[in-house]
Amino acid sequence: MAKDIYHEAVKNALIKDGWRILADSYFLQYEDAQLYADLLAEKTLLAEQNNRTIVVEVKSFINPSPMRDFELALGQYIVYRDILDLSEKHYAIYLAVKDTVFESFFQRKSVKAIVKRHQVEFIVFNDEKEEIVSWISSQDMEK
Repeated sequence: MAKDIYHEAVKNALIKDGWRILADSYFLQYEDAQLYADLLAEKTLLAEQNNRTIVVEVKSFINPSPMRDFELALGQYIVYRDILDLSEKHYAIYLAVKDTVFESFFQRKSVKAIVKRHQVEFIVFNDEKEEIVSWISSQDMEK
């Protein structure tokens, strides 16, 4: 299975942010569907004294058509989220995208509307610093 070009940058950014990587390629299964998300990570939330586990799918958006990349990323995100729900895994799922991609492509009105409609959650990262820039909920995105 080929990893996204930013896979290691996102993994390192999560580790810098205090997350522990539980699986580097997380196997998802429901009935006859078998898929792999990029990462499964866990962090202890001190205020609540419990752990939060997330699934992360990394997308580079380096193809000539960012809209085609978006179609593929959104489809994957929805399928993974549904498989997690159907298999009763209560993990939040995040789409990890580079900061420059989020600040340009994901600011388009059409993309914002689709993201909000499908309730996509984001990890926005800087690939050079290997740092998380922000965590963005689709509900936080303006119209």
